[in-house]
Amino acid sequence: MDETVTGRVRAVIQAASLSQAAFADHIELTPDKLSKSLSGVRRFTSLELALIAEVGQVSVDWLLSGREPLRPALAARARAATLAGSARESVEELTERFTSAYDVLDLLGRSPELPELPELPTVPASASPADAASAGLPQAAEQGAALAEAARALLVAGGAAAVDAQSADDLLASWERAFGVDIAVTRLPSGVDGLAWQSDHFRLILVNRTDRWTRQRFTIAHELGHILARDAQDLLLEAEVEPARQHEADEIRANSFAAHLLLPEDEVRAACPDGPPTDEAFRILVVRFRVSPSALAARLRALDLMDRPTRDRLRRLTTADCHAAVGAMRGYLQQATRAEAARHPLRLAGGLYAGYRDGDTTLRPLAALLETDVDDLHDLLEPPTPDSALEGDLVFQP
Repeated sequence: MDETVTGRVRAVIQAASLSQAAFADHIELTPDKLSKSLSGVRRFTSLELALIAEVGQVSVDWLLSGREPLRPALAARARAATLAGSARESVEELTERFTSAYDVLDLLGRSPELPELPELPTVPASASPADAASAGLPQAAEQGAALAEAARALLVAGGAAAVDAQSADDLLASWERAFGVDIAVTRLPSGVDGLAWQSDHFRLILVNRTDRWTRQRFTIAHELGHILARDAQDLLLEAEVEPARQHEADEIRANSFAAHLLLPEDEVRAACPDGPPTDEAFRILVVRFRVSPSALAARLRALDLMDRPTRDRLRRLTTADCHAAVGAMRGYLQQATRAEAARHPLRLAGGLYAGYRDGDTTLRPLAALLETDVDDLHDLLEPPTPDSALEGDLVFQP
């Protein structure tokens, strides 16, 4: 095959089994302009290349460089040993939606800048167990806690409010802005809670839609911990993301990061001015910080604000129990509904819309990212103007 842009476009046309004229019509180009571009008289525009890539089901990067699309190398963390194999195809299809969007923004010169991540703290090894693997686990937890403090410092410097004062949407938006990460809530393969993937050009977190909203919130923070610790150079696919259920050092670090980020020590202590909370105060804190009773009890125990028997007793409560006890079931159900809904990455979608608004691309890349029909999206973003031909008195009908 001719290893040039035009050669690869010709290969796409041939694979589509279309004449040049028919293919030109598919990419909204005149046959004359397509012919001139293929002969080297004129260059393809970025918009035309995006349309060619879409019709040919190839990436823009492949058209420009011949490089094969970025494929995720899965690093699986799951109970089922076969999870990575069974989920690989659907995960690749899912992540391709996002990498294609990144390709389009890169082609248009609109890739958002990736801010510097906080340095990964070095924690001195403690004099501990002789078993090196076991000795590294407390160190990993300390490193996760220190990383969360560094992350909070960046968030506060950027104007983020206290964790308990932010809605779920505001919290995620602040993380996206501060760390250049794109966070989406979508349907993941069965058994998968979340995934994280980072490269020189993007930082991506996907979590599953579920009514278990405290677990979803913890999973997002956990995956952010992997991103900030630079763990996700290969796509990290995870199931059963819960404190105390994972034993690898990087998982312990991510769990510790999530606990300290969602339940910062200064905020928790300020919420417990009289020392260990009563049972009623504990339930109020669950509602206030939007975490599970198990996570809160573990954090209070770690801060010496709860003894072990009380922790073991209160961790058996459910999030719904706590909300019902303090008259906050409406809020519980609202958050459950929100967690079951799709959430699209704001920066990524916003970049594609800006390209469309400025005439650099069509709505197709944005529609593909959002998994919606392009005509429906057009009608949503560009509603029809009122019919100016209608004149005279309004007619009211029952």
